[in-house]
Amino acid sequence: MKELMREINSDLKAKSSESNLASISKFVPGTQKMFGVKTPDLNVLAKKYKSGGFELVSALWKSGSFEEKIIAIKILEQIGGKDPDRTLKIVKEFAPETDNWAVCDGLGMQALKGVRKTHADEIFILAEKWSQSKNLWQRRLSLVMVEWFTREPLLHSKIKKLIRSLEGDEEYYVRKAVQWINRNFSKGR
Repeated sequence: MKELMREINSDLKAKSSESNLASISKFVPGTQKMFGVKTPDLNVLAKKYKSGGFELVSALWKSGSFEEKIIAIKILEQIGGKDPDRTLKIVKEFAPETDNWAVCDGLGMQALKGVRKTHADEIFILAEKWSQSKNLWQRRLSLVMVEWFTREPLLHSKIKKLIRSLEGDEEYYVRKAVQWINRNFSKGR
């Protein structure tokens, strides 16, 4: 795994640039380490390294840079359906360490893509729990992870219950998620 991580780190350095770093830092504010690699390049790297499986997902996340976390999420999106229970366990482990909207949204939407049809009940249980969290990113995640279900009319009441609990949230990124989900409902989803 160490050799694979060194290879990924080398790829990230080769694809990085100061102008990308400046742009990404503006778009995704925070204090996390960043290389400055564009999303299309991260997509290529996730495909290239997905054979590293769940172990690589954990190693990338622990390594801690913004891009490594995004690659971990993208790999999880590709392999998550192979072991839904492990995928949910990983998302539970990663959620408390989420520190920006891009990682939060990727974790809620991409990482859960392979399990959302088979494990909706578990996703809603987590969403209800995280909607009460003191951590703003977990509160945002509670809505992001159920966004896809706005397409399922039978689940609208559960989603609206989550929205009601977060409508008056003091945090900007949580309020933005509330607005996003409400827009989905207004589109007839």
